Amino acid sequence: MRPIRIFISSVQREFARERASLAEYIRTDALLGKFFEVFIFEDMPAKSQSAVQVYLGEVEQADIYLALLGADYGYEDAEGISPTEREFDWATELHKDRLIFIRRMDKDARNTKEATFIKKAEQCVVRKSFDDYEELRAAVYASLVRYLEENEYLRLLPFDATLHPTATINDIDEEKVDAFVERARKKRAFPLSKDAGVERVLKSLNLTDNGKITNAALLLFGKEPQRFFPTSEVKCVQFYTNTISKPLASYQVFQGSLFEMIDNAVSFVMSHIDARVGERDKSAEVDIDFELPVKSVTESIVNSVCHRDYTSNGSVQVMLFPNRLEVWNPGRLPFGITAAQLSLPHVSIPANPVLAHPLYLAGYIERLGTGTSDMVDECLAMGLRVPEFIQDSNFRTILWRKNDPTSTKNDLTSTPKKRTLDFKLNKKQRMVLEYCSTSAKSSNEIFEHLGIYNNSRSREKYINQLILADLLRPTKQKINDPDQKYITTAGNGNAIEDID
Repeated sequence: MRPIRIFISSVQREFARERASLAEYIRTDALLGKFFEVFIFEDMPAKSQSAVQVYLGEVEQADIYLALLGADYGYEDAEGISPTEREFDWATELHKDRLIFIRRMDKDARNTKEATFIKKAEQCVVRKSFDDYEELRAAVYASLVRYLEENEYLRLLPFDATLHPTATINDIDEEKVDAFVERARKKRAFPLSKDAGVERVLKSLNLTDNGKITNAALLLFGKEPQRFFPTSEVKCVQFYTNTISKPLASYQVFQGSLFEMIDNAVSFVMSHIDARVGERDKSAEVDIDFELPVKSVTESIVNSVCHRDYTSNGSVQVMLFPNRLEVWNPGRLPFGITAAQLSLPHVSIPANPVLAHPLYLAGYIERLGTGTSDMVDECLAMGLRVPEFIQDSNFRTILWRKNDPTSTKNDLTSTPKKRTLDFKLNKKQRMVLEYCSTSAKSSNEIFEHLGIYNNSRSREKYINQLILADLLRPTKQKINDPDQKYITTAGNGNAIEDID
């Protein structure tokens, strides 16, 4: 099959990094690299022909014209027209497929001629906007996959970009979308507000097309994601010994959106590992020192959910042993990336880029390819063994705990002890422990459940005292973390009944 040729057009000096990165990404991606061949002017050897003849000739040979438009209009010829606009006009005259990606910026920052050119392009081409390279890459990926589908090069789209055959916008939870927008605005300065509406937000994330929604949209914001994808759940289990064996110390299956499952799985782990309450001499608030780095635990779970193979009948499994944490997912590393490379900074190639982008915007992942190498640094800084990354039939991440790897004895093997407190639990404190026993809750959720105001006195009585008694545990190390939530400590179902 003849490769599908893509001509990337832009002002070179403004988009030098994006041009080179896009070309490399398309060439090396396991799917896109099979179909597309990319031309950027920088790769062209010197020729006797004029630059104008060369780039117009390349446009003529291309199947797809892909333009990046931003602030600068670029060099102008004798007629005052830039090469980028010349290329666009020639692609239009030749009826080429045109993909236009426009960098978001204030109107005053954009060259007047560039703004006029963009208006002209918008009249005849559907365009997409972006803030940074990662958002651009996700948008280009989604657009090229759509091209392959529409031209029947692909009979089956990648899972995350596939439009679900029966789901509609009515299957999307508006409250989940609003919560995402609020978080993304804080974490990554997401440009849309909740007033933009569900459809506009989904469109900006490449999660909808012609009234239909993608599988990624259902996983991220669906009212009932598991009704469409039963195995998209996360199974969390705690073992008494260092082997997979019964009886189980604790077992929970989390369902819901990806955001909800990630939060609950992280909370499960943090509530079952050792933790030390910080000193209170410097602050009335109580910080926690966990035996495993919170960021590393979160990264391992987020990676398993983000990069798994959603066409598999397997589920993500989070398994806590006395000597280690293992996170399994039914997926494989991208082509060209080995497990050994994960301990070092490496190129970021998400298995589900359409799915990964909203997770990035919400602050759950970074896009620099340093997440796994950061895990190594964090564990070493705490005196722990180097994490392990293993690819076999599944992909596994192992975080080693401080316990002797050869030991099968640990606090987890003992029966939950009766707590001895300097106070008795009152009715509302019991309500807090019961409310937070199945999933982590924020302070606002806790006090709304109690029907009282969220103030320093209430936090002291209904959160800090329970933390000091080791009955309640925060999921973040810093108590004033804006994403802080609280979960009942493992084994305290018994404690609730015993203390009186």
